[in-house]
Amino acid sequence: MSRPITLSIQNQKLIMTGGKGGVGKTTTAAAIALHFARQGKRVLILSSDPAPSLSDIFETPLADIITPISRVPGLFGMEISATEVLKRWKNRFGPEIYEVVSSFAKVDYDFVEYIGTAPGIEEEYMLNFIMELVQSGEFDRVVWDTAPAGHTLRLLHLPGVFLEHLEAATKFYMNLYSTFSKLKASAKLQGGKKTLLEIISGWQALSQTVMDFIRDETQVANILVTIPEALGVKQTERIFAEFSENALHVNALIVNYVIEKADCDFHTRRQTMQRGYWSQLNTQYGARLPILAVPLSADEVRGIRRIETFGAHLFESGSVW
Repeated sequence: MSRPITLSIQNQKLIMTGGKGGVGKTTTAAAIALHFARQGKRVLILSSDPAPSLSDIFETPLADIITPISRVPGLFGMEISATEVLKRWKNRFGPEIYEVVSSFAKVDYDFVEYIGTAPGIEEEYMLNFIMELVQSGEFDRVVWDTAPAGHTLRLLHLPGVFLEHLEAATKFYMNLYSTFSKLKASAKLQGGKKTLLEIISGWQALSQTVMDFIRDETQVANILVTIPEALGVKQTERIFAEFSENALHVNALIVNYVIEKADCDFHTRRQTMQRGYWSQLNTQYGARLPILAVPLSADEVRGIRRIETFGAHLFESGSVW
């Protein structure tokens, strides 16, 4: 059994909820955002999940633009799509890419489209977009409901993979230079404008800035969500390993769908199973971070009242075990 404990988030401006699909991370993100909005904070909750459910949970239509969430002053929502992320990336970088490449080779603007499909571009620019939102000061807190585990962490391997992709794309479209060293020597523009490699170097610097930001424990809190079952525990182990490998921190672990009171043979058996995994999670992580158990509810979490009920288990009543 754990001691009663509640979720404590200090002054971090960005709060990320992560975990495998179906464990309740969107519900957790919604409860955290609502909690801070009720405290008088100006809060943005956004989802980058390809199949977002914030609109359903808050019963408010959300899309690629920041939208007030009805009946909650100071709370705003956004469901940003991969298409919108790529559009923003092209608007920012497309013209300078095309200017450089078209200065020494005849290419269509589709070249920019192709570069935009490079592995990691979506993840990196998503993080850059969120970083800029946080640093703009428009919101006191930004709560990010991330896509299922692994989606965000792919950006950590971006620099090498991205350069390989761009090299292949350049060869395919231009068939002029076989290596980036030749390209660097050949891609100079008149008037001292950027070379293609200088632009890529700028992207690498941006990637490093983004990584430094999400590793900053004073600005970013990571809340992992899981369930007391084998698949949830195994996925949590993988996430912790990846976080550790990439110098990322975890602030709390939420264990969702816990059977609090067993009132039949079915629930008794499942509760026994869950307690075994709960004990395993406590043994592995209990000494280094808070672990909260949230009870299984008979009702789906939709609408402000039920989100607040869920949030009470995080911020008020503490663990059920």
